[in-house]
Amino acid sequence: MKETAEQRSRIMRAVKGADTTPELAVRRLAHSMGYRFRLHRNDLPGKPDLTFPRLRKVIFVHGCFWHGHDCPRGARVPVQNRDYWTRKVARNMERDRSAQSALQRLGWKSLVVWECEIKDQNRLRRALRRFLGK
Repeated sequence: MKETAEQRSRIMRAVKGADTTPELAVRRLAHSMGYRFRLHRNDLPGKPDLTFPRLRKVIFVHGCFWHGHDCPRGARVPVQNRDYWTRKVARNMERDRSAQSALQRLGWKSLVVWECEIKDQNRLRRALRRFLGK
């Protein structure tokens, strides 16, 4: 069954930009490890998902498809509107690089946690500890 443009539009409106399941998982883990953070600071480039002001570090939690990760989920290209999605993801990737460069120039360090990396909680815990220094 092929969906209509109206149905596709409704589905796309439901895609969240903040408080996603992967983001909540990273937040829960960081909090359980004793880290305290601020959320979605729009005064920083890229509006990082988690900000650790005292450490001058930020974490971005990226969806593999939306941000062009090289895992199987991120490498998928939709059959419908292929050119649009290829350009959309490329713009997202460029925006991500630009935000991280700007943060670095401002003296902030950043970590990207990919959606596919959330599954292995022990590995994620080690990565957070390494990045945040506890």
